[in-house]
Amino acid sequence: MPTEFAARVFALVDGTDAVGFSRLFALQGRMRFGNAAPMTGPEEIAAGIGAFFSTIKGLHHNVVREWYTGADAIVEETVDYFRLTGDTVTVPAVTMWHIDETGLIDDFRVYVDLAPLSA
Repeated sequence: MPTEFAARVFALVDGTDAVGFSRLFALQGRMRFGNAAPMTGPEEIAAGIGAFFSTIKGLHHNVVREWYTGADAIVEETVDYFRLTGDTVTVPAVTMWHIDETGLIDDFRVYVDLAPLSA
């Protein structure tokens, strides 16, 4: 069962709410998704994640395990990607983030191989 914050993160992502997700970030918060270039700040994150969302029909995160130490989180998950073609691809992923002193994300990283999504 994900923690309250993790559940909020994944609900926004699974709802393809790029703007809502970006509001979880500090002004200089950084996000790196897979091997893409890092995005900095809520506006850039919303634009980048929104562009990705336009390439799929939807997605769903299934949390496997979570680890926390202080303000740092590591979440192992499987992610179901619903392709525009109607089929589903499931891949393993790990998401890590750090929460700053204001309660916002200042560093967010997603480690995932999306090659199966385009195969």
